[in-house]
Amino acid sequence: MRNFKYSIIASIILSIALIACGGDNGTSPSDVIPDSVPGSPSSSSVKKSSSSSEKTSSSSVKTVSSSSSVVLSSSEGSSSSKQSSSSKKVESSSSQKIVSSSSVSPASSSSKKESSSSEYVPYDHFKCLADNWNLRDTIYKQFTDPRNGRSYYYYTAVSSKTGRKVTVMAENLNIGEMVLGENEQNDDTKIERYCYNNDTTNCDKYGGLYQWAEMMQLPSRCNTESCSDYIRRKHQGICPDGWRLFTWDDFEIIRDYNDEYGDGIKGLRSQCFHGNNASGFSLIGGGVRFENGTFKNLTDAVFWTYPQEQEYDVTLFAYSAFVSVNSDDNTGTQKNRRGEKLNGYSVRCVKIE
Repeated sequence: MRNFKYSIIASIILSIALIACGGDNGTSPSDVIPDSVPGSPSSSSVKKSSSSSEKTSSSSVKTVSSSSSVVLSSSEGSSSSKQSSSSKKVESSSSQKIVSSSSVSPASSSSKKESSSSEYVPYDHFKCLADNWNLRDTIYKQFTDPRNGRSYYYYTAVSSKTGRKVTVMAENLNIGEMVLGENEQNDDTKIERYCYNNDTTNCDKYGGLYQWAEMMQLPSRCNTESCSDYIRRKHQGICPDGWRLFTWDDFEIIRDYNDEYGDGIKGLRSQCFHGNNASGFSLIGGGVRFENGTFKNLTDAVFWTYPQEQEYDVTLFAYSAFVSVNSDDNTGTQKNRRGEKLNGYSVRCVKIE
């Protein structure tokens, strides 16, 4: 009986021990998580969630990277960096080409069309020189000014009275940087010019307009004070090398052309300036720039000054001349005329021989 009691007690102790050790299924108590505890998934559900979130994350990265070229940081893995790199290439190779081909090219082609349609065609000076049947293209030669590549027609005039000769440009000089009519030509480091109405196409057609000191290539102060000590016998001024400024003596030779039909001054004017150009001198209107900055008489008259100060007031005036478009008298070409140094006039050059 005593042994039976001991046996029962031993069985009870053994059962308690087994229960305390987790039973016979080999599962520790810490591994058993009741399903009733909220927010605590089982180990299998954690694996599935982790796997699906990785897939979701991976697919979302691919989508964002390819569509909006977001640059991923290096902490998100090398595969993400590759995706970012490929998205950059796609953006660079496709979107940039589209911009280049669709917006830049058409603008370029349209600007070409606009440029070609509004492109300025240089004035054909020959048409105002060669229409006279007696001259045609037999007396004119051409000279190119190396300073700006501008070409000028010139010819040799012979006095029918004295036989004296002079080789002179048949066009007004056009050289220098344009300054506005309201300003003075007072930068003594370069040649400056006025273009009628501040339009360079007028310089191309009619030549530039120059203040006296600019024409002479003397300091600009010589427009308001006497600089007679600087005037040379064959004064080059703004003419090209090998050429000099037009003088009163030159004009005497030119006006004494072989005037078979009594054309007088009309024979000095180009057919583009209501003349017949019988002399070959081909005067054409150029107008004048006045001291107050205004321009006048573009197609009405041509004005020029000589390289000599006028005794009336050597500080402000130089000898000058003009020829009107309609008048055939010589009042504008008389020797004693004076013009203000500060005005802007046309310039002709004579070849040094």
